[in-house]
Amino acid sequence: MIADLLTAPAWSALLAMAPDAQGAGGSHAATQVAHGPGWVLLIPFLPLLGAALCGLYAAMGVKSKLPAWTVIGLLAVSFVTTVAMATGFGGADGAAYTVKAFDWIQVHGEHNSFVANFSFFVDTLTIYWMLFVTGLATLIALYASEYMSHDVGTGYCRFFAAFSLFVFSMACLVMGDNLVMLYLGWEGVGLCSYLLIGYFYKKPSAVAAAKKAFIVNRVGDLGLALGLYLTYVHFGTVEYAALFANERLLHYVELAKTGAFDQIPMMAQGIPLLLMVGAFGKSAQFPLYVWLPDAMEGPTPVSALIHAATMVTAGVYLIARFYPVFLASELALPIVAWIGTITALLAATIGMAQFDIKRIMAYSTVSQLGYMFAGLGVLTPTGAAYHTLTHAFFKALLFLCCGAVMHGFAGQLDLRKLSGLRRVKGWGIVSFGMLIGCLNLAGFPLTAGFFSKDTILAEAFVTPGTAVIGWILIITAGMTAYYTFRVFFRVFVGPVEYHPGDEAHDHDHGHEDHGHAHGETHTHDAGHHGDHHGDHFHPHAPGWAINTVLATLTVLSIAASGLYFVGAGEAHGTKTKHYADTMVSASTAGYHSPYSEHAFHAEHGADHNADDGGDHAAPHAGVGPRGTIDEPLMLLGKDPHKIMYYVSGVVGLVGIVLAWFFHYAGRKTASECRMDKVARLFGPIPRWAENKWYVDEFYNATIRVPLRVVSHFFHWFDKLVIDGVVNLAGLSPRIGGWLIRPSQSGVLQGYAAGMVGGVAVLLVVILLVVRFGGGA
Repeated sequence: MIADLLTAPAWSALLAMAPDAQGAGGSHAATQVAHGPGWVLLIPFLPLLGAALCGLYAAMGVKSKLPAWTVIGLLAVSFVTTVAMATGFGGADGAAYTVKAFDWIQVHGEHNSFVANFSFFVDTLTIYWMLFVTGLATLIALYASEYMSHDVGTGYCRFFAAFSLFVFSMACLVMGDNLVMLYLGWEGVGLCSYLLIGYFYKKPSAVAAAKKAFIVNRVGDLGLALGLYLTYVHFGTVEYAALFANERLLHYVELAKTGAFDQIPMMAQGIPLLLMVGAFGKSAQFPLYVWLPDAMEGPTPVSALIHAATMVTAGVYLIARFYPVFLASELALPIVAWIGTITALLAATIGMAQFDIKRIMAYSTVSQLGYMFAGLGVLTPTGAAYHTLTHAFFKALLFLCCGAVMHGFAGQLDLRKLSGLRRVKGWGIVSFGMLIGCLNLAGFPLTAGFFSKDTILAEAFVTPGTAVIGWILIITAGMTAYYTFRVFFRVFVGPVEYHPGDEAHDHDHGHEDHGHAHGETHTHDAGHHGDHHGDHFHPHAPGWAINTVLATLTVLSIAASGLYFVGAGEAHGTKTKHYADTMVSASTAGYHSPYSEHAFHAEHGADHNADDGGDHAAPHAGVGPRGTIDEPLMLLGKDPHKIMYYVSGVVGLVGIVLAWFFHYAGRKTASECRMDKVARLFGPIPRWAENKWYVDEFYNATIRVPLRVVSHFFHWFDKLVIDGVVNLAGLSPRIGGWLIRPSQSGVLQGYAAGMVGGVAVLLVVILLVVRFGGGA
């Protein structure tokens, strides 16, 4: 059916506009890539099977944890298959292969064709992304098996069906071998996000958040769709293998590397601008970021999987995958860099003023995504992808720790009503996991977050014209460390005090997996027994499933720092520094900034030239997409890649110390701290930040309300004018019938009177005509 639709006149016109594939640079030859093993198809299709089985369980009325264990098992096999795909991939030289499931869209014309099969493209970037997508999905599904246990039954089946469908959609997005497959996965994760955010469909705020996420993402999706169309029109293909081997694109990239953008057509430069809009929507970048914090209305496993580790990184993946296309635009990457920087700073200022710990982590996610986009914009796709990986682990850990607190304290998330959980029995793993996650997010020295964030910050100072971006991101890093440990020092250390949330009387928390800690968990420091938390409330500590996942993610977040010291190698003739650099550099995202190389050469001089044969000689290394530099750019007189270790480390430590001083030292209760007095000195500014700078209100006043007014105007115009004309046409015969109805009464004398009257009228008319006509 889809193929039939593509033969419509509109698609025929599109085919006619597309260049001949041969003329576009040998695309036909480029499509002859290797074919991979068929078992790779298990990776996307096992989660799809899980979704189908959960639907079957719902129809059968299953009221056990069978849906959870089915999904966990299938996702685990999918992850193991991904590991097998990674270990069996010999693509260090940049080779890739495709695996076709079935023919999908094939339209062949006389001179060109449109081909988009249901196929998967495997290179090192695919493997890199799918490892943490499937791995984290498996762990979070295990966590959800306990977290969602209160809803065992139809709701449980519905949750895990949408969960599995999301993983399938994400696999299509990441593994698809063409833009149409990417778009299918793109829309699929958007749909699943809508279903999971609005899981509590009887809760108005959850329904509103789901609709908001869906609509805002549609704005970005329009840009992605237009970029897809324009890619085919200009390059004659939407298949990756053909596109990235396209002579036209390769020529544009070479021109871009010397800054000769005036020789690149505007159409080619416009494609990444459209793709960029789609990336901003999906990855919650300014001005389309407003949906993600509201998405916290969904269950916490949803926040961890979709809105921290996988779906929101789709925009980063899109730009990384199409990095050669973005390089060919003079404006695209600078815009990406500035939008990411603005988003990082704006979200950090809001996060500093929030009191809901889960919402703080949401704004932190928006901010860290801004770092990733900034990394892409300052010419380090490696830095962006590296931070994506480390962030996936520690942010999932942070969200799940917050979820454990919410689950155990009857929905309580206000940091002013929780304190000292580290000293509450049963909360040791959660507290330690939160500490490790916070250290990573704050960029504490030698953590994974420290190394990945430093890569982006340093590159901002070696790239011409982006030093301001670097300073803004450093300031943001300090703010991040502050608000991250604001949460830790308020909730997990200090005097023991807690107040249950609104769900205290809604559910019986004695689920089989929860394991209570009666007696100890309501203990308080002396002098605080008068708080209104209620001595009868007994929070339940996490069960084995939640603790197992948190412990695993804690270990992985610590171990992720080791990736900086392993995996060095070579890709495309360029030496790589660590695992992420090797994986990214061997893919279509492989790009090493000549400005960074210039700084390296300036420091090492002839020694490095002797090592690599002089292929990257220093006089040529300062020429790149942002112009030419004669001397390498420095930070405080040093190589930014080396001095940044100390700069960011000091900034992060200062943020942690400030959080300790204002939110821990001297604090006697959960609700009061030193920062309360300081905040009053800033007048209304903290309140503005707490209210998210009224961006939602601004959008409501400038977009939603005017559209609502216009829609009502057109509603009444349609009802009164358009429908009025139609109704008048239908009313005319009715009026005519109403007028002549008395003459058809069926009364004989009435008809006789009518006849006499008619004859009289005719006689009068005849007399008038004869008289005045004859006179004429």
